Amino acid sequence: MSRKLTLLLIWIGFVGYTLWLAPLDQSDTWPLVQKLLTLQWGEVNAIIPVIFSLMGVWPMIYACLMFADGRMQNFRVWPYFIGSNFTGVICLLPYLIIRKPNQEFYGKKDIWIRILDSRLTGIGLLLSTIALVTYALVSGNWDNYIQQFQTRHFVHLISLDFLLMCLIFPITSLFDDDMARRNMKDSRIFWAVALIPLFGPLVYLCLRPPLLESTPKKVEMREAASLPN
Repeated sequence: MSRKLTLLLIWIGFVGYTLWLAPLDQSDTWPLVQKLLTLQWGEVNAIIPVIFSLMGVWPMIYACLMFADGRMQNFRVWPYFIGSNFTGVICLLPYLIIRKPNQEFYGKKDIWIRILDSRLTGIGLLLSTIALVTYALVSGNWDNYIQQFQTRHFVHLISLDFLLMCLIFPITSLFDDDMARRNMKDSRIFWAVALIPLFGPLVYLCLRPPLLESTPKKVEMREAASLPN
């Protein structure tokens, strides 16, 4: 309960902060967004498109845990995943708050879960992130970025959104449950992933064992065992 309360307070605080800043009302927001979406990165400080791109990587990291978890929830994951690609934690946190902790996976993996469960997906995300971070370190102007962070609301908010994506990963029980589904019980793995922002979860996706599928007979036996006598 304390985890959910923490996530709820983070969500309320960030939504309130976003509405207070009202970034879409700023005259310089849409020209910057247009350049980011049309890949006119040469006209922008390299750090900004990298953070913008990483805000697409983070929803995929969460998706690699959410869709297997969503199989065991009584509501759909898709709206929260799609929304998180546009609004970050504003749409992601409601899923993390209302989901029920569950450390089981029943049935067969569909094609989407197979893709998200594949180590190749984790490796692809890791390599993409390394390339983006390298680009920011080599070509970015950090003094200019700090100035824009302080003066441009859009840059300010996507930066905070990125930091919150890192922060909430070890707070939610989604990560604990994913480890349990894969019979990973070593707490050192949890802390190694939790204490290394962004790259910890990415390496976890590259190394975690695959989910085991359940045959229909096994599913029926588990459901029967869960019924009261």
